[in-house]
Amino acid sequence: MAVPFLYRAWVAASMLLVPFAALAQTRKLRDQGISAARAHEKLGNATKDRRGSGPLVWLHAASVGESLSVLALITRMGVLIPDAQFLITSGTATSATLVERRLPPRTVHQFAPLDAPGPLRRFLRHWKPDAAIFVESELWPQMLRRTHATGARMALVNARMSDKSVATWRKWPRTARYMFEVFDLILTQNDAMADNMISMHAPPDRVARGINLKSMAGPLPVDEDALFEARTALGHRPVWVASSTHEGEEGSVLRAHKALLQRFPDLCLILAPRHPERGDAVEAMITEAGLTCQRRSRGEPLGGQVYLADTLGDLGVWYALTEIVFLGGSLLPIGGHNPFEVAQAGAAVLSGNHVSAFAETYAQLETEGAARIIADGDDLAHWVMTLIEAPDQRDAMTAAAKRFVGAQEDQLDSIALRLIKALELGKP
Repeated sequence: MAVPFLYRAWVAASMLLVPFAALAQTRKLRDQGISAARAHEKLGNATKDRRGSGPLVWLHAASVGESLSVLALITRMGVLIPDAQFLITSGTATSATLVERRLPPRTVHQFAPLDAPGPLRRFLRHWKPDAAIFVESELWPQMLRRTHATGARMALVNARMSDKSVATWRKWPRTARYMFEVFDLILTQNDAMADNMISMHAPPDRVARGINLKSMAGPLPVDEDALFEARTALGHRPVWVASSTHEGEEGSVLRAHKALLQRFPDLCLILAPRHPERGDAVEAMITEAGLTCQRRSRGEPLGGQVYLADTLGDLGVWYALTEIVFLGGSLLPIGGHNPFEVAQAGAAVLSGNHVSAFAETYAQLETEGAARIIADGDDLAHWVMTLIEAPDQRDAMTAAAKRFVGAQEDQLDSIALRLIKALELGKP
């Protein structure tokens, strides 16, 4: 197939822009505490070596959610092909921190190279992947075509794109075919996305419905020492969690908590903003609301009317403390966040109605009785109060959450086997 003009234009533009992108990207990582050597992985300079004589499977994801979603898949594939090595790449410091804590056996993490000729040449020359798996919508043109040119087998899993992205791809059929023909297998999150991929000129015989890998990520890790300390600090106080909240949502959460305190004076709210670096701003909001606050990032024990959990990697601890979790990114048109992590912890899921990124999942959770969609802060206060005062209803929701999670786990083996076959990684 002839190389489309848009692809050639992107290659030319990337060669001009790569010095500026490299400076910006490495500086950003350095500012977030990443070493200079690791920051230069963005330029294709590896900080680890390929090990073993078995096949190397490279998995590329964008950020936190996508990166964590493939860990269970790597673990299962590693069991089925015990001589394989795995490389996972992502773009953000947060994803690197969280992934490093949960790496499966025989797996290393690197920052993804910039989508430019030099960084990609260095990256591919060093790692020589036998197979590459791309996650969701992380489709960088040169990364796809240059990986394909090495002879590596390729798959797209958990495929999901916005309506705007689908419409854009449809406008450029030659470029779309050129991009999507590199994949030997495309697994989508649902039937609607499978239809969209075909309408975007992906090869129809390579497109199939898969599963939402975020349902397979496994329970969040729990630091047992931190959990013991938190339970000791709480004593017999009731507690609920509002996690992954965004700017513009904490006000509604705090108003709900103030209303709840009138009924339950010793109730504790654990507030875990999506971006911990917003801790100062969120603390100011808590103080302005007239609520007492203690803060995780200062090393303060769990307490106060609001406990500001502004650190990374501790959500598993907070979810283990309660059966009532409000999941943010949903009161505003953000798209929602992963409800599987809450369900896997055995908690009832409360969420706003802006959950386009997980619409199908929330529909299933609601049908099963494991989740409740709320309208606003007043509705949130009502449902937290209901679940505190009605343990039978709370128990029914948490039992439904556990049933839902159990039904998803059986599908992981079939996805792993399908990928192994499509990517010609050997018979398990």
